[in-house]
Amino acid sequence: MKKACTIAGSAARGGAGIQADIKTFQELGVYGTSTITAFVATHPETKQGIYTQSLEVIEAQLHTIHSQIGIDALKTGMLFTKEIIELIADWLPTANVQNIVIDPVMFGKVGTALMEEGAMSSLKDYLLPQATIITPNMPEAEYLLGGRQLKSVTDLQDAAHDLHKLGSQHVLVKGGRLNGPALDVLYDGVRMLTLEAPRIDTIHTNGAGCSYSAAITAGLAQGLSVEQAVIQAKKFVTAGIRRAIPFEAVAGAIDHRAFKEVGEDSVIIATK
Repeated sequence: MKKACTIAGSAARGGAGIQADIKTFQELGVYGTSTITAFVATHPETKQGIYTQSLEVIEAQLHTIHSQIGIDALKTGMLFTKEIIELIADWLPTANVQNIVIDPVMFGKVGTALMEEGAMSSLKDYLLPQATIITPNMPEAEYLLGGRQLKSVTDLQDAAHDLHKLGSQHVLVKGGRLNGPALDVLYDGVRMLTLEAPRIDTIHTNGAGCSYSAAITAGLAQGLSVEQAVIQAKKFVTAGIRRAIPFEAVAGAIDHRAFKEVGEDSVIIATK
């Protein structure tokens, strides 16, 4: 069995972060390991919501996974601090991981900051250039591009082109906030693909972004090309959103079982 590792935050609600990644790995047939960078949960009195782990704890997890299990593909999610980003960036060359998916997690679904102010430069300078693929959503792409607004598919394509200059081999810009079909663009420095899936009218999309990048990671671990892994991941997430699990108090999560149980959604691929 191929092995995939996630380096991200633990989400107590179970829909996003480490929990979403491990569920995705399991559903797509790879063995999942995890390095927890922080715990995300709201304290009832202090209202603190993010509890980062020490560099020593993070380093111990990375060492254990690499030395005892092995890693065929790896993804990063919420890293939060400059120090954690730089630790991961320094460790990656020593681990010799061939497939690296960087999900530049910066904001939660309702705009909550999931990256500490001042960490952006470390992300851009040290981590993104090591990526096989980066997977920003629209707000993250806008932030990486200095505040440029993205309002159309052409804007997404231009953003993918410019983000590629930051050093990753591939760029996937997710256009979930556009109107119309759910469109994403994938760029490898030469070829631009547009991926289109039916838009599903729901607020229950917690964990969709984490699961998308985790599904790409699982595909790469199993030897798929980047393009094949992204297409499979798009189908996986679309199926999960279509059969989302609603919660009473907050927006619900995607159903990670849906892809295997109800089959693949049609995804239209167009080449520019």
